[in-house]
Amino acid sequence: MQNASLKAIYRYPVKGLGAELLERVDLAAGETLPLDRSYAIENGSGGFDPLAPKYLPKTHFVMLMRNERLAALETHFDEVSHTLTIRRDGKQVARGMLSAPIGRAMIEQFLAAYMGDDLRGAPKIVQAKGHSFSDVSAKCLHIINLESVRELTRLAGREVDPGRFRANLVIDGIEAKAELDWLDREISIGPVRAKVFARTSRCAATDVDPATGERDMAIPSLLERSFSHTDFGVYARVLTPGSIEPGVDIAAIIDTPAAAEAGD
Repeated sequence: MQNASLKAIYRYPVKGLGAELLERVDLAAGETLPLDRSYAIENGSGGFDPLAPKYLPKTHFVMLMRNERLAALETHFDEVSHTLTIRRDGKQVARGMLSAPIGRAMIEQFLAAYMGDDLRGAPKIVQAKGHSFSDVSAKCLHIINLESVRELTRLAGREVDPGRFRANLVIDGIEAKAELDWLDREISIGPVRAKVFARTSRCAATDVDPATGERDMAIPSLLERSFSHTDFGVYARVLTPGSIEPGVDIAAIIDTPAAAEAGD
């Protein structure tokens, strides 16, 4: 069986804002990447309770699906101080420590002015220890296959930026759409084991060019016309801990208990 290799690792410290490229990451069982989507921006009164955190649909928050102007912002997140710096066209436009009320207020004030009528009410930065504001309720990794992106590029007749899909792990070296066959299978990611539990159903967020913030494609429609579904990428739960970095092999594991039972 052909193995894939890990090409890049990304996290998104603030849901809806920019990606950060990581050189190495330590994964824990049952967790996502450290600090991935650890903050979110409520779009008006979203109802998130930091004392009793629970999964809420992405419609409660500022997001690319409806707020494409977010993609035009360049962000940097300092993982030690939790300071977020926002730039536009290369110029700093806001900076604040998200772990402190005054720092959050600085970012919220900028977003209120920048987003304007796109907001339902005053934006509010929210966070709870150990909580991840993923688009799915499970803490997991989001994986896309570069060969699948290349196939989509051929179908679209124009370059498709892998950044549209906001993956945690970008892989290469296997056939297009082969990752979709990993559903309900265990995979190895270097020394780590994970289980793929869902395909990623795509929404209008992928229509937004991550470099310009323009809504210039119709990715879900293209997927539906081409494959009769809108799935692109997969979600996987981490089963065993370990450190990973670009270059490690990724492969479906044949000899899992589930696979053995299926062969009986």
